[in-house]
Amino acid sequence: MVAGGRGGAARSIDQILGEARARLRRLSPEQAREAVKSGALLVDIRSQAQRAEQGQVPGALHIERNVLEWRFDPRSPARLPQAGYNLRVIVMCVEGYTSSLAAASLQDLGVAGATDLAGGFRGERPPGAPRWRKAPFLRHRAGARLARGSDPPEPPAGLRPGSFVTGPGPG
Repeated sequence: MVAGGRGGAARSIDQILGEARARLRRLSPEQAREAVKSGALLVDIRSQAQRAEQGQVPGALHIERNVLEWRFDPRSPARLPQAGYNLRVIVMCVEGYTSSLAAASLQDLGVAGATDLAGGFRGERPPGAPRWRKAPFLRHRAGARLARGSDPPEPPAGLRPGSFVTGPGPG
């Protein structure tokens, strides 16, 4: 028997994902839009390369997956100004797998309002519902940029326009 991290037998990733999703009230794209209108924070954990290739979601806060917990743990010295236990956070990834694990991890930190976007960026949408706008990009040596004439989304309070929350955690 292989020992698991919680004192039992090792679990498969499908088991871990199932346990994470059992704790979440996952949102459809339409539900996520309504939640954001009501004050929830949409957090895009896709990598910068994925956002450059696939497009940005207007109004989303970009925090790469490897630093997410440090940014939302209210006790972390690397936390965001918005971090708090009562925060409503909707985590989004490419297809909705990584975001489920990430949202469950935020719940483990005490952010009870954490959930994720079912299906992620590529998810299905209800018939007739508008889809998230995919921003066209121009590439150059320094990376990807918004196309001419596109306005970047407004950042959440406490962050300057155009900021991306990446980099190492507290160490």
